[in-house]
Amino acid sequence: MSLKRLFTDHPEAVGESYGEHMGVALSFAGPLLLAGLAALVHAFLPFLFTTTASATVKRLYARMMNRASKPDSRTAADDMFSWDPAI
Repeated sequence: MSLKRLFTDHPEAVGESYGEHMGVALSFAGPLLLAGLAALVHAFLPFLFTTTASATVKRLYARMMNRASKPDSRTAADDMFSWDPAI
């Protein structure tokens, strides 16, 4: 496999260019980092950030599931876990 394909196969599979995919991935990375920090603080001070991490994950999951994707881009891992938004 060529080096270029390593960087373009997955973005193309979800209908994006490398740059578009990078932007989308980074737009998920920031909130996830903040949610992780909130969860870390919550571990030591359980009265703070009681729903921040879980609410962030739910919001990002909903956003990801609502993105347009090609039917052939699904993998077995996509169906491996079910998500209960009431959690």
